[in-house]
Amino acid sequence: MTELSPKPMSASRTSLAQLMQIEQANNQGNVHGGWIMKLVDECGALACMRHAGHRVVTVAVDRMTFKQPIRIGHVVQLTAEVTYVGRTSLEATVRVEAENPITGERTHTNTAHLVYVALDDNGKPAPVPPLVAETAEEQEKLQQAKIRQQNRLQS
Repeated sequence: MTELSPKPMSASRTSLAQLMQIEQANNQGNVHGGWIMKLVDECGALACMRHAGHRVVTVAVDRMTFKQPIRIGHVVQLTAEVTYVGRTSLEATVRVEAENPITGERTHTNTAHLVYVALDDNGKPAPVPPLVAETAEEQEKLQQAKIRQQNRLQS
């Protein structure tokens, strides 16, 4: 087996933006939480695919707490990056913000940590490249992700 070349955390960064329409509304007139969860999963998966160079499947979502509602007519901006890798698994951290496109006001609505497993062409777990944290901020993200991973393994 050949050794995989490490990749920087920055190489996995992915952003998605989508205007929230009435069809994404819940019965309160805000964006349905399930719709945001879907977008979070997609953004996290894209970041992990960039890092792994393979398809990925979701295996865990640590927690998703909605701090603020997202309004219909606002733009949801999601930003994801890989913050931890194991042998075949990856953690993506996804930050969600809502923007009023008229005023430009942005609100952080939630952050989620998701775990994926990379799959080879036969659908079997595939090894992923090591992760390199290049800045002090990235090193802190990696340390926090290691703690989350330890907690996952203990539960």
